[in-house]
Amino acid sequence: MQNRTYIKDLKHNIGKEVLIAGSVDVRRDQGKMVFFDMRDVTGKIQCVALPMHTDAIEKAKEIRPEWVIKINGMVNKRPEKNIKMDVLNGDVELEVTGIEVLSMATELPFASDAELNIDTLLDYRPLTLRRDREKAIFKVQDAILFAFRNFLKSEGFTEFRAPLIVGGDAEGGTEVFKFEYFYDQMANLATSPQLYKQMMVGVYERVFTVTNVFRAEKHSTTRHLNEYTSLDLEMGFINGPKDVMKLETELLRYMTEHLKKECEKEFKTLGAEFPLIPDGEIIPFMKLSEAQKIISKETGVDCTQEPDLQPEHERWLSEYAKKEFNSDFIFIINFPRKKRPFYTMDDPEDEGTTKCYDLLFRGVELLSGNQREHRYDVLIEKMKWKGLDPEKFDFYLQAFKYGMPPHGGLAMGLERLTQKFLGIKNVKEATLFPRDINRIDKRLSE
Repeated sequence: MQNRTYIKDLKHNIGKEVLIAGSVDVRRDQGKMVFFDMRDVTGKIQCVALPMHTDAIEKAKEIRPEWVIKINGMVNKRPEKNIKMDVLNGDVELEVTGIEVLSMATELPFASDAELNIDTLLDYRPLTLRRDREKAIFKVQDAILFAFRNFLKSEGFTEFRAPLIVGGDAEGGTEVFKFEYFYDQMANLATSPQLYKQMMVGVYERVFTVTNVFRAEKHSTTRHLNEYTSLDLEMGFINGPKDVMKLETELLRYMTEHLKKECEKEFKTLGAEFPLIPDGEIIPFMKLSEAQKIISKETGVDCTQEPDLQPEHERWLSEYAKKEFNSDFIFIINFPRKKRPFYTMDDPEDEGTTKCYDLLFRGVELLSGNQREHRYDVLIEKMKWKGLDPEKFDFYLQAFKYGMPPHGGLAMGLERLTQKFLGIKNVKEATLFPRDINRIDKRLSE
C-alpha cells in the first residue's frame, strides 16, 4: 500500500507519483480541466484533473468543498507564469490520476473567506475552526503554551496538576459555581489553583500548572470568560516581588522570541505585530499611586483616591508605556491592602499597600501576582481581617504551620494572552469553545 505524503513535503517529490489525503478547500472548472485546492494539517496544494485521466476528471467534477478525499497524482512544477513564490507549494501542483472519496459534505452555511460576526463564529465552531484565520490563532496559542512550559522547565520548575473540585474559594469571594457533593456537602469549581500551588512550594520550591478555572461572573464583555485556562507559577525563597517580576520579564521575552521563530506566518495571516519589550532586567514599573498622579495630571480627571485602575486607565497607561518606555508592557505595583486577597503580603515601607503587581499589556490587565504571606500567625490575622474563618482553610494552613519559605507567584489567562498578542478584539475568538453567560457551545437563549 502506498504511503501517504504530507502536503508540505510535495516540493521534495517533483516528478514522482504520490498519495495525499485531506479536505477540498475550493474547486473551480476551467474549460475541460478541473482545478481544486486540497488541504491537510501541513498546508495546501493546487490540484488539476486533466481530460486524459478519465476516471479522475469525472470524480473531480463531483467533489465539493469540505469533501474528504484521497488523491493519487504526479507532482509537477507549475508553469513559470503561475508561480507564487510567497506561499507554500506556490511553484508546484499535483496532476490528479486518481480520487477516492472518504466522506462527502453538505455546503457550508457561510463563505469560507467571509468576515464573520462573533455569533456565527461560535454557532458553527466545529466548522469555523477549519478556516486559515482560526487555525492561525490556535497555532499561536499552542506555541505560547509550549514556550511557557519550556521556559519554566529550564528554570527548574516542576509542573503539577491542581484539582478542579474544591471545598472553598481561594480568593474568599462569592462568584463561584457551587454544586452538591457527597455526604450532603457543597463543593465549588475552582476559581484558581492558588492555594495548591502555594502548598507545592513547600514540596518543590518552584512549581507551575496549566489548568482550567471557573468564574461565576455575569459579564458579557469582550474580555471576560466563565471558564478559561490559567497559567500559574509559584517560586520559593524570593527576596521580594521583583524576583517574580524579573522572571516574568524573562518569560515574556522567551515567549516572544519563540513566537517570532515558530509563528511568523500566523502573525502575518492575522496582521499582528510582535510585542515590544525594552532592555533591562524588569519590564518598566510604577506604583499605583504614581500612575494615578500621572493620569490625573495628563487627563484632568482625578483618580488618586481610587483603589484600583479603571479599564480606561489601563488603556491610557499602556499607551503611556509605549510612548515613554517603548514597551507594550508595564507593571503597576503596590495596590491597597483592601483590594488584594488575604494571602498577599503587606508592604511595611508603603503603609496600607501590598507587595503586589499587575502587568498591563496593550490596554488590559494581563496578569496579577504578589509576594505571599508565609508567616503562619500573620496569615491567620489577615484572614480574620478579611472576614474569613481560618478553620475553613485548615487544610491549606497546614503548610504554613509547619514552615514555608518566602514565596510569590502570578497567574495569567492563556486566552487573554493570545488575544493581546494577536490584536484580536474579542477574547472569545481566542478561545476554542467559549463558556460565558450566553453560551455553552450553543446560545443559551435557543
